[in-house]
Amino acid sequence: MALWFNKHLNTLMYTSGALLVIGLVFLVLGYSVVRDITFILATLVAIGPILQRAWSALTVKSFSIELLITIAVIGALIIQEYTEAGIVTFLFLFGAYLEKRTLAKTRSSIQSLLDMAPNVAKVMRDGEIVEVDIDEVEVGETVVVQPGGKIPVDGKIVKGKAQINESAISGESILQNKTLEDEVFSGSVIDTGYIELEATKVGEDTTFSKIIELVEEASERKSGTEKFLNRFAQYYTPAIVVLAILVGFITQNVHLAITFLVIACPGALIIGAPVAYVAGIGNSAKKGVLVKGGDTVDRFAKIDTVIFDKTGTLTEGRPSVTNISVYNDMTEDEMLALSASLEQVSEHHLGRTIVKEAEDRKLKGKYSEVTDAEAIKARGVSGIIDDDHYYIGNKKLIDEQHIAIPEEIINDYISEQKEGQTAMFVVKNDEVIGLISIMDRIKEDALEAVRTLREHGAKKLVMLTGDNRYAAEKVADILGLDEFHAELLPDEKMAYIENEQNQKRKVMMVGDGINDAPALALSDVGVAIGHGGTDIAMETADVVLMSEKLKKLAIGYTMSKSTFNIMMQNTGIALITVVLLLLGVVYGYIHLASGMLIHQASVLAVIVNAMRLMPMNRKENEEVSAKEAAA
Repeated sequence: MALWFNKHLNTLMYTSGALLVIGLVFLVLGYSVVRDITFILATLVAIGPILQRAWSALTVKSFSIELLITIAVIGALIIQEYTEAGIVTFLFLFGAYLEKRTLAKTRSSIQSLLDMAPNVAKVMRDGEIVEVDIDEVEVGETVVVQPGGKIPVDGKIVKGKAQINESAISGESILQNKTLEDEVFSGSVIDTGYIELEATKVGEDTTFSKIIELVEEASERKSGTEKFLNRFAQYYTPAIVVLAILVGFITQNVHLAITFLVIACPGALIIGAPVAYVAGIGNSAKKGVLVKGGDTVDRFAKIDTVIFDKTGTLTEGRPSVTNISVYNDMTEDEMLALSASLEQVSEHHLGRTIVKEAEDRKLKGKYSEVTDAEAIKARGVSGIIDDDHYYIGNKKLIDEQHIAIPEEIINDYISEQKEGQTAMFVVKNDEVIGLISIMDRIKEDALEAVRTLREHGAKKLVMLTGDNRYAAEKVADILGLDEFHAELLPDEKMAYIENEQNQKRKVMMVGDGINDAPALALSDVGVAIGHGGTDIAMETADVVLMSEKLKKLAIGYTMSKSTFNIMMQNTGIALITVVLLLLGVVYGYIHLASGMLIHQASVLAVIVNAMRLMPMNRKENEEVSAKEAAA
């Protein structure tokens, strides 16, 4: 029965409306009996879906808005207020129709994400290209994507090159040039070019599938406000029924009691918060910012302290070797090859930078065989080559090993650090034999993002890093941060966050989601930043930025504030409407039909207000994309 009513809801609404118009015509002509019959028929046609929903709610012991309307309409029919009964039922269906249409618009951002998901893939099998369902692609298979085609899986390009639109992942329409060995993501679209890629993640494991899953889960997660309003409605609705009975008993005015039932419906109050969260979360996702639920939106909006990691967050995360100083009889390339041999066990970005520099110089064939290789957390690496014990790492590692550093090398080290570079010592058998300097540039949009955060309420901006004090100080000065703390271990970062929280500050931690995972989990809001995201980032962080651009953080912060503000506005609209309607009833200005009209108008008002969180129109998006491309 419920399916039938849902399927024919529009037909029932149109029929009820037509009968009302006919009844009004007969009213003008003076045929009161015919008028009453048409209004009764209009009521009976429209009340079916309302009765069905009221009954469904009662079966699960819930008092719904439809139950209040049903009681009011039946009461109106009993006291022969046929006109108001017909108008109230029609207005309720018409309001539900408009509500459904406008709610669909607020969910359009999420729906557009679903529409981006590829359905089929072209796979190389037995030397031929065959088209298969997306769920049939296996890891390791070669997938072919032609111009205009959607990339169906995450993978690495093994043949060809292309310009790729990754807006489904990053929220930006700027084309990315991709070639051999580059990573590509499901949901991206090839603008020009041709590629063959090796599938590394398929089905539900792809980055795009996880984005959709997170957004869908986020739209279902209730904020504290929503949970409170739902609990409130459970008690409010039956309380209204009791109060209406008391009003009727005290005043002996059944019409007044029925009117009280209709105007006290909490429709706008219940729908105002969730519709704002759905619109805000959906729009954020379209812009490459995944916010995990209404509760996260509330916490995100109240942040007053922002803590940044340095490398990969405020800086580009693509450091390069800028200088190699040698203090023995080795050549620069020999020193680099030796260091790269040791750094192969390291997952730290500085170690990977040394390895990459050696590979770029085609020194891989000169690597030495390393035994007992060990990565020393937050300090460096060690290993044995030809019975000699080597260390590569920061000054903290050298000091802990009680290795003496000649004054000449200390001066070089300090000079490099003051230039904003990170200098790493190379030690052989307790003797410093080299210094490798690495530098990472500040992101172009970092300064603008920091300013935006300040403008929208962030009172304290701090950088915590494991890097050296000089490099940290230079970044902090350029960006105008309030504080910086350098040469920290992960547990020291966590201790700083705990101290800020103990001072009643609302703390947001922004990191890469890998080595900052504990700090992200501890903070009030953890934000993971990185192109395409990482599995651990999506699991640990409350907010995931699907681009390396720091401006996404500012977008997410301002969007959460806007979402929270609109949710509060909607709650205010709903409460003010109920109060004004009650006063109108008491003083005789509001009647059953007019009360229903104003109630439905308030429901539409909160939905339309939430639609202000919707994405920009296409023209505006194109203008923004053009500006970004020019920049």
